[in-house]
Amino acid sequence: MRAGRLNFIAQPQKTVCLMMKTNIWIAVLGGFALAGLLPAGAQEKPAAKKPNIILIYSDDVGLGDIGCFGGPFPTPQIDRLAAGGTRFDYCYSTPLCGPSRCETLTGRYPFRTGLINNRSANAIQPGREIMIPTVLKQAGYVTASVGKWGQMSFGPGEWGFDEHLVFKGSGRYWRSQTTQYRVNGEPQNLPEGKYLPDLMHDFVVNFITQHKDQPFFVYYPMSHIHGPILRTPDSRAGASPDELYRDNIAYMDKLVGKLMAELDRLHLREKTLVLFTGDNGTAHFGVKTATVNGRQISGMKGTMLEGGSRVPLLANWPGVTPTGRVNHDLVDFSDFFGTFAELAGAPLPGGVKLDSHSFAAQLKGQPGRPRDWVYVELNGNSYARNARFKLTNRGELFDLAEAPYRETLVSPTTTDSAAMAGRKSLQEILDQHPAAPRANQGETAAKPAKRKARRQK
Repeated sequence: MRAGRLNFIAQPQKTVCLMMKTNIWIAVLGGFALAGLLPAGAQEKPAAKKPNIILIYSDDVGLGDIGCFGGPFPTPQIDRLAAGGTRFDYCYSTPLCGPSRCETLTGRYPFRTGLINNRSANAIQPGREIMIPTVLKQAGYVTASVGKWGQMSFGPGEWGFDEHLVFKGSGRYWRSQTTQYRVNGEPQNLPEGKYLPDLMHDFVVNFITQHKDQPFFVYYPMSHIHGPILRTPDSRAGASPDELYRDNIAYMDKLVGKLMAELDRLHLREKTLVLFTGDNGTAHFGVKTATVNGRQISGMKGTMLEGGSRVPLLANWPGVTPTGRVNHDLVDFSDFFGTFAELAGAPLPGGVKLDSHSFAAQLKGQPGRPRDWVYVELNGNSYARNARFKLTNRGELFDLAEAPYRETLVSPTTTDSAAMAGRKSLQEILDQHPAAPRANQGETAAKPAKRKARRQK
């Protein structure tokens, strides 16, 4: 019998029944129970079917950009997802979009794939790596990628997505000479007066409408809120840079709300797991610093600090994901791969070293088997982090008791037992996860780099 599940078996009973004015004793055999006669809460919950999965992957959105994480900007629609689902407070990406997206889609750390910065796209090839859609299609899923597809070789179709709308770069969301996108490989020019994020939303809605009767996976890398920060359809004329930044967050939030409304309209809400996250920390366009609960956080996009990699993660699956819960387990971006495969009942690929650690149990409100550490890497720099300490591949140990606001450097000669134990255990992780050598941003890696880790002294 599984832990947490109760099986109710009726004991044999005798029931008196008057038939044809003759008392006849009938033995009622055990093995069944009428649901209406069971005490409240005694019925076993039916196992959740494989869900539709939508991963909303916002761009340059860190902790300080989302209201329910303590950011100063109103995000009522995203906050509603948190209120009706689970908020993960310790989710870690890589600090830059290309390696972050690759880690999400492959379930593998940068030193394994070779995609270690935004110029190493050719390091990954469909013949050497497997992405999430290929795995989910084995479980009967239809798949779509809608939005930014940059810093990765080939296009979504070559990586297994059935349908896709793609644009390269960021910021070109209104018609110009360079505003072009592709739908299922075919080039399209953005019509005059059309806002590209709206077309992306329409594509997602059309896809889920067309495939509402079969399980689907949507990878939805939104354009917001990457710079340059331009006006939205709701911006006023002459808006200041700070106003435009707020406008872009507000429009991102609006699009999330519109998508949830479409799921309701299609009666898909209870069948769909929706996750919202950001590809890396805040880039600080239009704002001086990112703040959480009024306090400046440590670091930003591109840095190996908390503000570079610690990002918002919300999960909402009505009837399955606990409502209003805050989860403090460590999660990193490699974990989406294994989680989605487990929820879908899809086999993991053989012959591939995955770093992914499924948190499917936590999505269902169960304890699961949380990871003890996360690993973050960018262009030759790396660190391993546990619940209290962070150790870099340069040998620096930080106490994170006050993170994300402050990261306190621990003296190499400390005699504190907790710090010494933290350094030892995290060094073992780094020894097993050697960061790929640093590459120039102008260079393109030809294949995953390999090198032997050197133990920090």
